[in-house]
Amino acid sequence: MSLALVSRFHCRLTVLAVISLLATSVAAHAADWPQWGGRAERNMVSDETGLPETFSRGTRERAGGIDSGAAKNVKWVVKLGSATYGNPTIAAGRVYVGTDDMNLAGDERLKRTRGGLVQCFDEQTGKLLWRLTVPQRTKVPPGLLYGHQHLGVCSSPTVDGDRVYVVTCACEVLCLDADGLADGNDGPFDDEGQYIAGSGAPAVKLDSTDADIVWRCDLIDALGVRPHDTASCSVLIHGSLAYLSTSNGVNAAHDRVLAPQAPAFVALNKHTGRLAAYEDMGLSSRLYHCAWCSPTLGRVGDATQVIVGGGDGVCYAFEAIEGLPEKPVPLKKLWSYDCNPPEYKYRDGKLVPYYAGDKRKKSSPNRNDGQYLGPSQLIGTPVCHEGRVYIALGQDPAHGRGKGMLHCIDATKRGDINACGKIWSYDGLDRTIATAAVADGLVYIVDIAGRLHCVDADTGKCQWVYESKAETWGGPLVADGKLYFGSQKMFYVMAAGRAPRLLSEIKLGNPMYTTPVAANGVLYVASQHYLWAVQKLTGE
Repeated sequence: MSLALVSRFHCRLTVLAVISLLATSVAAHAADWPQWGGRAERNMVSDETGLPETFSRGTRERAGGIDSGAAKNVKWVVKLGSATYGNPTIAAGRVYVGTDDMNLAGDERLKRTRGGLVQCFDEQTGKLLWRLTVPQRTKVPPGLLYGHQHLGVCSSPTVDGDRVYVVTCACEVLCLDADGLADGNDGPFDDEGQYIAGSGAPAVKLDSTDADIVWRCDLIDALGVRPHDTASCSVLIHGSLAYLSTSNGVNAAHDRVLAPQAPAFVALNKHTGRLAAYEDMGLSSRLYHCAWCSPTLGRVGDATQVIVGGGDGVCYAFEAIEGLPEKPVPLKKLWSYDCNPPEYKYRDGKLVPYYAGDKRKKSSPNRNDGQYLGPSQLIGTPVCHEGRVYIALGQDPAHGRGKGMLHCIDATKRGDINACGKIWSYDGLDRTIATAAVADGLVYIVDIAGRLHCVDADTGKCQWVYESKAETWGGPLVADGKLYFGSQKMFYVMAAGRAPRLLSEIKLGNPMYTTPVAANGVLYVASQHYLWAVQKLTGE
């Protein structure tokens, strides 16, 4: 099995709506993209203009790099690892990206850990400033299916002032110094050399190009979490708290949750990493597979809401905590909405087992044609826009295709809002792990089968569907009147609007599982192995 999360979103609010623009605590430059989705509302929409309609990747060199001199509309390109699933983020002149530690020469420590990597590059030149090497966790509690740490760091780093927050492939939350060790060790964590080496190995010698860990919260040891496959969530910062899903999940046999009492969603003190708040609804006991969804934030009516998709297929909104609790407190639920309609969950009056439609099982009725009907969870990030939440059902792509559903939810309601909170639903798509983009009265979302859907944001009526004919995990970015998205085979640029129009197709040379982002006049495209900074250059 493999999964990366990959999901993003954004809540643009107007004076005429019941929602007003929420100022987040993330200190960003005017056009930075400092977190998953750019802003805390997670909508994959950018105000950048002047972005190119096409680019060429450059020529691959024998050493495995890319000759950017042979590229078109490429400011710079850098080599990543062998697996990249999290989006880059950009803040204060730096570009951050999570990947794995394979296929990178020049550092002996990267040849033995087979774990994760967070890299920090100079925004203007692509020069490496520092990197965090995350060793693979070798000692895990019994019963876990947790051998996919080689997927690397799937979390998009969240930048809050001079701090960077990331969930690693070792199922831990790290707070990093944005300057790395170049300005010394900020502490209180001061054992980076041993951390990089891993348990039982001699500590590595550090230099200014290594990361500076400020604090570390081990979700397995501290909260009793038992992750499944990999750990994946992008942290949401609000006030003094860092909100995240814990990646708690089922066992290797896929027949029970190993830690049903462990929290599936928590808030940590962003200054210390200590637990500050937690969901106490027994969510882990209802998990279908794993708690991977990244949370979002929106000011709706009289409350600031933290919204997250559950591993039980239910979307939840909690009241955001103002201030810092003296001791851990339960989160207050504002509303919940089950995204699995009854016909997805029941057949002949009986519950449909979650794994009955796994295409890998010999007994599965799933023909992998997108028609299988069964329950799914929520992996893609919910998008908050003008008092509404947009979120779609999905499963790990390894399970196979199946019927999905995109929901538009009224976030002003309270309690169990399936009866009163549904604005519309659209069932014309497959399962998806992507995050939607909402702009100019339209919602764009890609399903696993590689179809880009455009629906009316007010009615849910389908406007058009574009077939890429290749498996797609990442969602679309709307920027400069264009739609940018990538698949296993190609990178696409389309015109945004109520009629489909393809502008260009670009071969990247290896699959793309991320969502493109834009910041400060530059489009960032991350494939499995490379990161391109794409810009319309003079004379091209």
